[in-house]
Amino acid sequence: AASGIEDAAEAVLDALRRGDPYDSWLLIFDNADQPEELNDILPRGPGHVLITSRNHRWAGVVDTIAVDVFTRDESIEFLSKRVARGISADDADRLANELGDLPLALEQAGALQAETGIGVPEYLRLLEERTSQLLSEGTPPEYPVSMTAAWSLSVASLQEKLPEAVQLLWRCAFFGPEPIPRDAFSQSGLELSDEFSALISDPIKLSRMIGELGRYALAKLDIPARTIQVHRLIQALLRDELSQEEQQRMRDEVHTLLAGYAPSDPSEPGNWPRYSGLLGHVVPARVGESARPAARGFALNILRYLSATRELEAARNLAEMFLPKWTEDSGERHPDVLELHVEQANILRDLADYDGSSELNRSALGVAEEVLGTDHPLTLRLLRGECADLRALGAFEQARERDERLLRLSESKYGRDSIQTILTMNNLAIDCVLNSEFVRSRELLQDAFQTLLSIGEVPNTLMTVRSGLARAVRLCGDYPEACDLGEDAYAYGLEEFGPEYKWTLLTAKDLSIAWRRVGELERARELAEDVHARAVRQYDLDHPDTLAAALCLANLRRTSGEVEQAMELVADTSRRYPRVYGHDHPYTHSCVGNLAVMYRVLGEPYKARELNEQALDGLESRLGRDHHYTLTVATNLASDLATLGMYEQAVQLRRDTLRRLEPLLGADHPSTLCCAANLASDLRVVGEGEAAEELFERTKASYARTLGLEHPDTQVFLNGRHLDADFDPPPI
Repeated sequence: AASGIEDAAEAVLDALRRGDPYDSWLLIFDNADQPEELNDILPRGPGHVLITSRNHRWAGVVDTIAVDVFTRDESIEFLSKRVARGISADDADRLANELGDLPLALEQAGALQAETGIGVPEYLRLLEERTSQLLSEGTPPEYPVSMTAAWSLSVASLQEKLPEAVQLLWRCAFFGPEPIPRDAFSQSGLELSDEFSALISDPIKLSRMIGELGRYALAKLDIPARTIQVHRLIQALLRDELSQEEQQRMRDEVHTLLAGYAPSDPSEPGNWPRYSGLLGHVVPARVGESARPAARGFALNILRYLSATRELEAARNLAEMFLPKWTEDSGERHPDVLELHVEQANILRDLADYDGSSELNRSALGVAEEVLGTDHPLTLRLLRGECADLRALGAFEQARERDERLLRLSESKYGRDSIQTILTMNNLAIDCVLNSEFVRSRELLQDAFQTLLSIGEVPNTLMTVRSGLARAVRLCGDYPEACDLGEDAYAYGLEEFGPEYKWTLLTAKDLSIAWRRVGELERARELAEDVHARAVRQYDLDHPDTLAAALCLANLRRTSGEVEQAMELVADTSRRYPRVYGHDHPYTHSCVGNLAVMYRVLGEPYKARELNEQALDGLESRLGRDHHYTLTVATNLASDLATLGMYEQAVQLRRDTLRRLEPLLGADHPSTLCCAANLASDLRVVGEGEAAEELFERTKASYARTLGLEHPDTQVFLNGRHLDADFDPPPI
């Protein structure tokens, strides 16, 4: 009988080779394995041969076409046709997603629904709870075995040929369905089982195991990207075959592999690609459910990575997912839970939920001081967060006082040459800006910058300090130097982080302001428009960084004479500021001051005066009279009064404002010169010619020493016109 079959097969092959009786034929070899097994029975004739195989070795022998799973649209179309009684597009989409668009699984699911009428929600529940059992039902008549049976055959064959590869496959089942970095398995010194450690410690054996997974189509290998990917259904079927104890052991090992592969600093841009490759495994691998230190450390670093890359909603959702389990397992006062609260507060603050971040941070700080002590690193981080919350809530002086204390604690705990101390110095420098102490802010940031260079660059911290230093120099009135520093900082940000990064955008916004201050309006305009457009795309319209970019662009448009466009932007921004900061925040009042300038420029001085008086009252109540925000509004209010012909009141207000500005910012500061220039003009009107001439000459000499006689502000002054002061909010 055997020889009869062989003779018949040889006769068929001979006929195919000769093309007799047919010279156009198709011969299919389904699910072929090794190429050499078919070499003797491939007819070399006029027809065609189609080979289906899961063995990648065929790619080096014949022309191959990779057959992937369905696209999502194909899956939805297939299910819509397969389920005769109808299935909604949403249900088809959900089903296709959970089945990973695998055609056989979709056919089985469609057949089962057509036969039993089981609904999609019930099917998905059973798929999660009893994967193997469910996928053995609804076998399509056109295919000989179910999904479960087909998988079992492949695993059994692999187990017989290379059982070590099945051990690797088990672990892959507890990652997510996204590509797994191959190098995650090439680690040493991890707390893994002795058996598995021995398997992956041999690179030759590991390569063979991975290759066999690909050959048996139990994993998809991306050789250039060096990743392994196991279909979600195969993962579920594999997990379903293990006891709960075995599942937990495998899952713990996967957490160890993920944590070991993750770089230590998630804020470093060079580490972001690796974190991006791990992100898709966090939820499927149930990292947030583990109480093991390595897993929790990895979970916290994932939150820090998402915060650094501004994926804030994803970070908030993950943190909220982690918290209940961590609290249940460890209690509300455990350091891990407190550290999670730190990250949550930082995320809320970045999302401009200042009340939420303040409440959470304050509560965690009280617990940390009691449980860990006042000088514990976690307590100091919470103290730094408290200062940030105070700044965000407009309590500028309180924030500075707390940061002064925190700097002393940080220097005592870590030393002066530490990142923690440098971060506190940077924050204190922000406080100084917000309290009109520009020179001290510059000195702190110069010190921080030099220290960073001496201890080795930390890109994200260096970027923050560079940006702050350029801003502080500008606020001191040194506009050309601010441009030089800003250009350097912006170039560094583009190179290290890219144009969308938070501090790259903030640096670009400040550079635009510096260019505007020196009179380079076209360069400033191009950059301001780009920053505003990027901020709108990246954040919502009510985000603090978007509002700051909007004011920057509006101030530029006003300076360039585009008053209607400037008015539209300022009016919109002034409506949005209270939504973010509240009605009594200094930034809200200062924005109203900018709006008042626009009303006066557009010929409505009565409205301008009303708004400026409102802003002045608010700022004086929050910050006192001797603050640069308050005095900026007072400078503009005096111009409103002069425009309304109330020159005596304008002169009185200007004299008081100048008397306060000189000791606060210095006689040669641009804000002081602005007030002095306007006062000189008004003194002439009220008949104080001698005083006007003396102040004019003194102010002219100051302009010559600082901005130069060709500067746009100087020209406005020399032509006897009033200068406008404006508000550009720094980040807090």
